[in-house]
Amino acid sequence: MELKRVVVTGLGALTPLGKTVSEYWDGLVNGVSGAAPITRFDASKFKTQFACEVKGYDPETYFDRKEARKMDLFTQFAMIVADEAVIDAKLTEGTYNPDRVGVVWGSGIGGLRTFQEECVNFANGDGTPRFNPFFIPKMIADISAGQISIKHGFRGPNFVTVSACASATNAIIDSFNYIRLGMADAIVTGGSEAAVTEAGIGGFNALKALSERNDAPETASRPFDADRDGFVLGEGAGALILEEYEHAKARGAKIYAEIIGGGMSADAYHITAPHPEGLGALNVMRNVLRDANIQPEEVDYINVHGTSTPLGDISEVKAIQTVFGEHAYKLNISSTKSMTGHLLGAAGAIEAIASILAVQNNIVPPTINHFNDDPNIDTRLNFTFNKAQERNVKIALSNTFGFGGHNTSVIFRQLID
Repeated sequence: MELKRVVVTGLGALTPLGKTVSEYWDGLVNGVSGAAPITRFDASKFKTQFACEVKGYDPETYFDRKEARKMDLFTQFAMIVADEAVIDAKLTEGTYNPDRVGVVWGSGIGGLRTFQEECVNFANGDGTPRFNPFFIPKMIADISAGQISIKHGFRGPNFVTVSACASATNAIIDSFNYIRLGMADAIVTGGSEAAVTEAGIGGFNALKALSERNDAPETASRPFDADRDGFVLGEGAGALILEEYEHAKARGAKIYAEIIGGGMSADAYHITAPHPEGLGALNVMRNVLRDANIQPEEVDYINVHGTSTPLGDISEVKAIQTVFGEHAYKLNISSTKSMTGHLLGAAGAIEAIASILAVQNNIVPPTINHFNDDPNIDTRLNFTFNKAQERNVKIALSNTFGFGGHNTSVIFRQLID
């Protein structure tokens, strides 16, 4: 069968760099760090005492108090960015068939704060089981897609993907496939996460995954730097409206870019560590290039997974060099996690947005906080260190990898009529 073309017609973002897409993009281009001491709880006894939080967030700016109490923070974030994306895409009543508009969301953890609070309250009680009646619907990861569809009346495909830090990119790929197979006209997709909690920080500290650079949080996320010591936990959400090309044209929609490929693979190696030779990363990039039907030499920019961990950064670079060969030295590469921190299941959503805006604006956001070269990393590669660079970005690839060995990649291209 002939596959349909899929385009991006709306964006929404709530990140540690700002509460809208424009604020987020301005922060990226200007190399702003979103890291700061944790405000959501007293972190003074934790090994890591900082994170990339959404700054100045007040739920009552977006919801009435009663409504907000029925939703975990990760769902609130999802609702906010979905609203921004729907408005941006001008998906107004009468311009679409609600039976053919879906919501496919991603979250690696879901309602961690809710789960933690309910368990602590029970443990501190007298043993009588007193639980909030909204405990389960606040906690479960799929509720985010459900809440978005209920608010907007979207009755198409509706579910949440859970693949650790690859979750949002998996959601984008699933949405892409549903639309190009003719099973939906448009889908609200993306991801949200709100894991800056005692359990979140404590759990990742126990894994020795987080940076402990408490004296200088703003420089703690330093992908590819010799002195990197782990990732910085972030929170927030990103939303994309994916739409069938002819459907978007018929309603006169603005088009940011075309999504032309999605790839997936597994490391089949370790529950938390990447394959040392980057085998899963290598395979997923080959898969996405094949799906997009393009050659490696056509890619201009890679928004890498680049978490700032000692092993992960090296394995991803090895994979890029293997897949792209000599063209690897002509690419721009950057890790926007150096600014936003790692949003876990939402990372793929905000990094897809960064890739799309790079294509639209012909600007590659930087990898900030580079101070010292790592002798294990080939610095002849252009990592876009410390300052954004202008270039014609016709095609951008975004990588997202997750615990369990889950690997996902998507490719966006300037629209060709």
